[in-house]
Amino acid sequence: MSQARAQATPIHVRPNESGFGAEITGLDISKPLPPETLAEVKQAWARHAVIWFPGQPLTHDQLEAFTLQIGPFGHDPFIAPMEDHPHILELRREPDEKARNFGAGWHSDWSFQEEPPAATLLHSKVIPPVGGDTLYADCTRAYDALSDEMKKVLSGLTAVHSAALPYGPNGVFAQETEKRTMKILVSKDAEKTWPHPLVRTHPVTGRKALFVSPVYTVGIEGMTHAESAAILGFLYTHMTQDQFVYRHKWRENMLTMWDNRCTLHFADGGYDGHLRVMHRTTVAGDVPH
Repeated sequence: MSQARAQATPIHVRPNESGFGAEITGLDISKPLPPETLAEVKQAWARHAVIWFPGQPLTHDQLEAFTLQIGPFGHDPFIAPMEDHPHILELRREPDEKARNFGAGWHSDWSFQEEPPAATLLHSKVIPPVGGDTLYADCTRAYDALSDEMKKVLSGLTAVHSAALPYGPNGVFAQETEKRTMKILVSKDAEKTWPHPLVRTHPVTGRKALFVSPVYTVGIEGMTHAESAAILGFLYTHMTQDQFVYRHKWRENMLTMWDNRCTLHFADGGYDGHLRVMHRTTVAGDVPH
């Protein structure tokens, strides 16, 4: 046995019954992982799309270092990062906040970018005693469950993505009247659009997944608004059926990483009157195909 193999940490992967989502234990991600262990983590992430590591108290520097083991940082627009850590967003909601919880809408992070992030990592610092779950939708199994005829209809369609609905000058955040701890950067730039294949092929697994969301998809190229709305409305209902959704329960010092190329997520509320603090990074992705 080689020295590198002897030093590799055996990890334990416990997937959900559906195979969508898995807990990983048996390693310390506050330190650099041996190459073989890191490869196992990436394989589990590709296989299960959402993975989480419980019991991992991380400093900001350690969170950044682990993120960079997965890949280079993504670009996070429209939200002010931490002053001394420009790649970390602090998702903080104070006990007295009345504004809607951040992320409360099905979406794939920053899908309006030319190269949307491959991964989002979220580390829990303060977890409220109630609520605050994150829901994940498996867009790969949702695609697989469609009829062959529907797959033919969707093949070759191009969806148009934009950040206008949440972050534009006339968007949701611009119209807020309740105070919010997080600093949202409303911008005219949010109105820009970017086209992506409606059905995306995962660059690692080769599997196809639906790549649209009600937060960031504004239409389908070449179709009227009514035609786009009919197809997209069907897909949103289909993708978020219970059979495709995993409800993630947070614990303090848990790191969760998900694949934006084949999942949607939704931040649930239900913790008014309690503090919730999370730290978030993204890993750069590629142009969807």
